[in-house]
Amino acid sequence: MPAMDPTRRRLRLSDAHISVLGLLVEEGEVPEELAQAHSQLRSAGILDDDDKIASELFPLVSTLLEPHVIARVELTGPRGVSTSGVVVGNEFVFAHEAWPGETESEYVPVQPAMLVFELSRMVDLHQDDTDADGIGEEIVSTMGVLDAVVDRMESEGVDEPDTITGAVNAPARLTEILTQLNCMWRMTVVWPGGEGRPDGLGLAGLAVWDCGLEGYWVREAPAEPIHEGQVDTSSELKVRRVTAKEIWERITDLLPDQDQLLVDAPTAPAAPAS
Repeated sequence: MPAMDPTRRRLRLSDAHISVLGLLVEEGEVPEELAQAHSQLRSAGILDDDDKIASELFPLVSTLLEPHVIARVELTGPRGVSTSGVVVGNEFVFAHEAWPGETESEYVPVQPAMLVFELSRMVDLHQDDTDADGIGEEIVSTMGVLDAVVDRMESEGVDEPDTITGAVNAPARLTEILTQLNCMWRMTVVWPGGEGRPDGLGLAGLAVWDCGLEGYWVREAPAEPIHEGQVDTSSELKVRRVTAKEIWERITDLLPDQDQLLVDAPTAPAAPAS
C-alpha cells in the first residue's frame, strides 16, 4: 500500500502509483488496469476525492515527470534483485529504494551535494580490509563459465571452491571469490546531451562484485553499460580487485558535469580513505 510521511518527507509508491500520478498531472484518463492503484492513492490520502494531489507530492511528481539525470542501481543478492536509484530534476533530487519482494519503493528527498553518498549507501559501500598486495589482481574467463559457477552455487549450495572449479572447469580464483560473494550490483546513469548517440542521451555504467572477505571486484569486461544482444556465453569476463576508494571515485565519475546536472553546485565530498 502507498503511504505518506510528511514529517520526514517520505513516500512509499509503486510503479503503478507513479503512473497514475503522471496521468493525473497530464490530465489523462486512468485506465482500468490502474484502477486499484488509483483507489489506493485515495485511501492513503495522497489523492483527494477530486483526484487533487497532496501538496507534499508536487516536488516528487515534477521531478519524475521532467528528470535531468537518472541513476539506476540493480542489486542482485541472496534474496533476489532489488532496484534503487536517484532522479535529479530542475529543482529537486529524489532517491528511491526498493525492498526485495515488495512492489513499493521509498522515495525521499536528497541534497545535491549528497548524491555520491546516497548512491554509495545504496550499494553498502564500506571500508574494506583488502590487503594492499591484492589490489589490481585480475581474473579472466568467459561469461559462460561465470554462469556455470553461479548456477552450480544456486542449485547445489556453496561447496568447497575446489569442488566447483573441477565441476565446471572454472579458474580456481574465480570460484574462490564467488564463494564469498555478498552481492553483485550494476549502476547506470543516463542524462540528456550525449555526444554521438542517436538518442541524444549520455550513458555511463559500472558493475561491481562485493565478495566479502575477498574484497571488491570491478567487472571490466564486458564493460557497462551492456546493450541487448551484446553479450553471450563466449564473451570475455575480466574482473579486477579494487579498493572502496576507487569505487567511490568511479561512482563520482559516472555523474555528468555540473552544467548537465542542472542543480546548484554541490561541495565535493571527501572520498573514504583507501
